[in-house]
Amino acid sequence: MDRPSFMRNFTDTLGCTQPEVPDSRTVCVGNRKPPAADPPPYQAFCNNRVISYKYTKWSFLPKNLFEQFQRIANFYFLCVAVLQLAIDSPVSPITSILPLVFVISVTAVKQAYEDWLRHKADNEVNGRKTSVVRNGRIQEIKSHQIMVGDIVRVEIEQELPCDMVLLSTESEDGECYVTTANLDGETNLKLFRSLPDTTVLQDAESLESLEAVVECEQPQADLYKFVGRMKFYKSREKEPEVKSLAAENVLLRGCRLKNTPYVFGVAVYTGKETKMALNSKQKGQKFSSIEKSMNYYLIVMLIWLLFQTSLSTGLKYWSDKQSNAVNAWYYRPVAEFKGDYNINFGLIFTDFLSFLVLFNYIIPISMYVTIEMQKFIGSKYIAWDLEMYDEDYDEPAIANTSDLNEELGQVEYMFTDKTGTLTENDMQFRQCSIAGVRYKEVDGKLEPVNPELHAQEESFKNFLLAMALCHTVHVHKEKTSNSNGNVADRENNYNSSGEQARAATNKDTTQLNGHVIDEPEELDYQASSPDEKALVEAARRYGVTFTGGTQEYLEVLVGGDRIRYQILHVLEFDPTRKCMSIILQTPGGDTLLICKGAESTILERSTSGDKDMTLQHVNEYAMEGLRTLCFGHRKLSSDEYDSFNKQLHDASTALDDRDGKLAVAFGNVEANLHLLGATGVEDRLQDGVPETIQALREAGIKVWVLTGDKQETAVNISHSCSHFKPAMREITCVKQENTEQCGNTLWRITEQMQLDPNQQYALTIDGMSLVYALGDHLDTLREICLKCVAVLCCRMSPLQKAKVVKLVKLSPSKPSTMAIGDGANDVSMIQEAHLGIGIMGKEGRQAVRCSDYAFAKFRFLQKMLLVHGAWYYIRIATTVQYFMYKNLAFITAQLYYAFLSQFSEQTVYDSFFLTFYNITCTSLPIFIYGIMEQHIRPSVLSSNPSLYKENARNNAFSLRNCLYWCLLGVWHSLVFFYGNYFLFHNEASFNRDGEMVGLITYGTMVFTTTVLIVNFKLCLEICYWNWIAVVGMVISIFGYPILTALYGGILWYEVLGGWEFFEVTTMYRILMMSLSSWTSWFLLLGLTVISFLPDYVYKMTLYYFHPSEQQKARIAFRETSKSKWASATEESTYLRV
Repeated sequence: MDRPSFMRNFTDTLGCTQPEVPDSRTVCVGNRKPPAADPPPYQAFCNNRVISYKYTKWSFLPKNLFEQFQRIANFYFLCVAVLQLAIDSPVSPITSILPLVFVISVTAVKQAYEDWLRHKADNEVNGRKTSVVRNGRIQEIKSHQIMVGDIVRVEIEQELPCDMVLLSTESEDGECYVTTANLDGETNLKLFRSLPDTTVLQDAESLESLEAVVECEQPQADLYKFVGRMKFYKSREKEPEVKSLAAENVLLRGCRLKNTPYVFGVAVYTGKETKMALNSKQKGQKFSSIEKSMNYYLIVMLIWLLFQTSLSTGLKYWSDKQSNAVNAWYYRPVAEFKGDYNINFGLIFTDFLSFLVLFNYIIPISMYVTIEMQKFIGSKYIAWDLEMYDEDYDEPAIANTSDLNEELGQVEYMFTDKTGTLTENDMQFRQCSIAGVRYKEVDGKLEPVNPELHAQEESFKNFLLAMALCHTVHVHKEKTSNSNGNVADRENNYNSSGEQARAATNKDTTQLNGHVIDEPEELDYQASSPDEKALVEAARRYGVTFTGGTQEYLEVLVGGDRIRYQILHVLEFDPTRKCMSIILQTPGGDTLLICKGAESTILERSTSGDKDMTLQHVNEYAMEGLRTLCFGHRKLSSDEYDSFNKQLHDASTALDDRDGKLAVAFGNVEANLHLLGATGVEDRLQDGVPETIQALREAGIKVWVLTGDKQETAVNISHSCSHFKPAMREITCVKQENTEQCGNTLWRITEQMQLDPNQQYALTIDGMSLVYALGDHLDTLREICLKCVAVLCCRMSPLQKAKVVKLVKLSPSKPSTMAIGDGANDVSMIQEAHLGIGIMGKEGRQAVRCSDYAFAKFRFLQKMLLVHGAWYYIRIATTVQYFMYKNLAFITAQLYYAFLSQFSEQTVYDSFFLTFYNITCTSLPIFIYGIMEQHIRPSVLSSNPSLYKENARNNAFSLRNCLYWCLLGVWHSLVFFYGNYFLFHNEASFNRDGEMVGLITYGTMVFTTTVLIVNFKLCLEICYWNWIAVVGMVISIFGYPILTALYGGILWYEVLGGWEFFEVTTMYRILMMSLSSWTSWFLLLGLTVISFLPDYVYKMTLYYFHPSEQQKARIAFRETSKSKWASATEESTYLRV
């Protein structure tokens, strides 16, 4: 295929056509075409530049403005500002333009700073020095200059700059160690291997002679999957030799090279196509319940605004026809002469827009930027909370988003993983069953439970060999000095025929079925699965020590003999098969398959061995809360192995449907097993889990456990962590074989629950039953689950976890859901729930990266929800309603004045007041409130979980509460306007000389009353006063007269050289004159009392006759504090006497 034409590239760039992307990509190693008769087709690949920023210096302004004006409030005020410029506006256009510019600027500065940090990080990564092999020598280039096909050299402790197929390492076996903390958070060493064909190419000259291509799938996000093959060309005439490539042959960008001096690899994915970049895409947007409600109330406000505007426009033309207007000799003739009474659509529309401009300040534009800053700063408190800091991991809590802070106070259903979330994920071997005989670990030794029963020596040895050989554990060995000062490298101390090879120094004692042997010490097992590590360590304690190996062999120490097994194939674990296998060649030349996995898989595929007794022991282990695995093996004949080997080669080198073909091949060989036995591994509960679950239940949160473990193990853990209580009646829906059977079971459960509706129920359902229940009986399952106090789902796949969360999330009541987990298998449910919590556990950091919040221990959930969640919710709910209240209290006066001014579209407030009311006069106290407020002390919230229930269903932002705030705003607007009108309407005067006051003075007094009482109202809502809240309130109250004095005390028209700024001469010394009279101060005092009288009566009625649980808790806390203070004072007085 030739290069695409210029026109095709041009149309692809414009998006007019889609670029042709083949199903797979072909990469020429070293960017050298191989000597093939049919050369690989041309493919264009992206560069290696990392781009995480959103803006450039040219695109920032237009792109940022476009994004910000997608917000309804911002776009609305932009339209109003344009209208004020286009029509004869009753107020200055600056009243809309300045607040809009302020809000847009604050948000833009915040986003520009965040993007600058992203630019800085990108430049550091892209400019990093990297070594590549070009023209037979090593050249140093910048990271962003790497191209697909380049042979890249990476040295120890360096981070890999791209995804590359490993070619060779410093060691002859082609192995290297890396850490993948940047990808999945796992800090243990992971082993990667090159193909044997390229391990000897350890320098630039030899790599230059390599003629090969890599054929692989197009980029995809799965970190643990790679489908590819490598073709080696010897000459043009011969067919290339094809070798399969898997995930263990590919090093990913973001990994760090460890314990290996250097490696060479060929770049296959670069830049935005690396797996790290594909996994760094932003999560889907989530919205809190308050944010959704805010949109509804904003629509209501807009409807109210349109109603006011339409009403005023209609009344204007109605009043113009009344007798008093017709006979108004002082303005009527002039107005008629100018054509003001010639009614037409244009004139009506202009008047409508004028009233719209006059009343538009009811929409609180500054509310959005205030809440955004409150959430951003408030999220930092999570990381700063020392009570959620884990010393073991040295990890503080993390807030990956600030958009959902208040949703932490709204959770009704919690879905939790078991392993690593409720438990420690620290596996310890406890029991096993060998050939139907049950053994138990006692003081580091394996003893039969029944002393009279013993497994045969051969069965015992085969079982321990299976534990020591069937795994993906790697050994990191230290070189040690013996007593003579000589260095002994234990990696070279072996005998392939099984002859005795004792370690020279530092020997440890272990036991093999009663026999004491010696073994070397310095073996550091590295495993991605804690289960595997626990089993290998257990085998070592009992006499079969795994001492390491390469991609070609494994070594074990048995009875003092070091034995080497040649690796033929490793059949990796997958959740569909629920098992893994390894095929080995024994020192005697036999071909042996060892398989381990879930009992449902191994027992089904076993044709010999004590299956009944083993199954009984597995169930007993599960009842004790142990994690179980079964082991089996099979000897393969030469014909059987050859047939499987061919089938496996065809499947592993296929680029299409490789997984399906491999599954068929695996199923053929993992059959006719001889059952060796089973293991029981303990994963103990984390500290504080039962107490936390009980507290959450008291808080009204229903807890569901979703796990992949077998039923008996999961049920046992549910009892031990107080998820299931003795008073609950346990009902089950497990092992359903078809949809009809599942439907009948669910129907019987429904009948049982209807007969005894007052009983508390706990449901257990397994993954197989969920397949039928979620498919054909969705509504019945939902109805049953929602009536249960606790639900346990076992043997689940990751996708099923997400479906169960969605089942509850989409129920008619639309409850708020939260999912918590620690592993990659929990990511789907974490992203599905309204709120996702990640646990920093031992299964990597994928759950942490994809979550909204994360911390190290399950018990921290109590502080996160009951304290921080309750605080955040009350802060945001009050902030939103306070903004609605203060804008209604402020701008409704414009409507009242329209009735007095015969709807003349005249403003009662000066343009200065309209501009700065939300920006300065009332903004700081509510901003501080949204960051600092603690309506109840943390100790009270933690000790009284039931207080959390009062926030459920968005209670603080309910219709009743919103109506209360809105009606209070209307009442205060009536008091502010007509209270001042009552004083002024009879031509009262503030001055000793009797000079009358005018509209500007009247509007100033109304505004002064508004600012004072609106701030006082927030004082009544604040429960937690500290110096910051006090300073903020003082600045707001006293800053208003200072700012107004500066504005009205100077003739800015002269200072600014004739620029008419807010028509400033109309406000000259108005405020100083008004406040110089005692009448003004008595008026302010009287209106304050009148304003708060209904509010005081309402609150006192609730306080004494209908107190909420939160009010009772505050009263109890105050009384306790007073009694403690009185006791301390009395004791202090006694001591002084």
